[in-house]
Amino acid sequence: MRIDIITVVPDILTSPFEVSILKRAIEKGLVEIHLHNLRDYVTDNYKQIDDYQFGGGAGMVMMIEPIDKCITNLKSQRDYDEVIYMTPDGDKFDQRTANALSLKGNIIILCGHYKGVDQRVRDHFVTKEISIGDYVLSGGELAAAVVCDSIIRLIPGVLGNETSALTDSFQDDLLAPPVYTRPADYKGWKVPEILTSGNFPKIESWREDQSYERTKKLRPDLLGEE
Repeated sequence: MRIDIITVVPDILTSPFEVSILKRAIEKGLVEIHLHNLRDYVTDNYKQIDDYQFGGGAGMVMMIEPIDKCITNLKSQRDYDEVIYMTPDGDKFDQRTANALSLKGNIIILCGHYKGVDQRVRDHFVTKEISIGDYVLSGGELAAAVVCDSIIRLIPGVLGNETSALTDSFQDDLLAPPVYTRPADYKGWKVPEILTSGNFPKIESWREDQSYERTKKLRPDLLGEE
């Protein structure tokens, strides 16, 4: 997989890909991350990538020309499965979307900034708009990092245990069951006996029951029980 991220502030996105799982995925050659500074596609000395809104109003808007130049340049080199725009009014990001995107080959992620992008960018270049929640960030960079982390960990070979991602919360519309590790008895707080029984069919049944009960209690909306 190759992910090209278009941003006004690439420094924000440097560290997430230099540690832990994402770093190992890159080192293994399972994913390529390329950051593109939008100001590199501006020829004037001021490197201006935003301007005032037509019709007036507070807030600056990212201009169409540098975005066009950047996306057109990338598309001239390879085909892309999606051009994603990170925006608060996009479709709410969830595990199903992460699963689908993890199967793609090449993706462009455009990070919004200021008051957003010229609408013509959304009309003519963007194929998918994603929001990570009903709140506003200073820019789409942190949201892009969240999306990248979520989809990269699903790529085969990224996690040490291939089944780990399949048992995460939301994979089957249920929350994950509670988990425990050693010691089995800490200050009198004991691990459920079923987990130390060695009876794996019963353990799996217990975990399924716990997932359902936790989901019913904490996220009944996932079960259609709002």
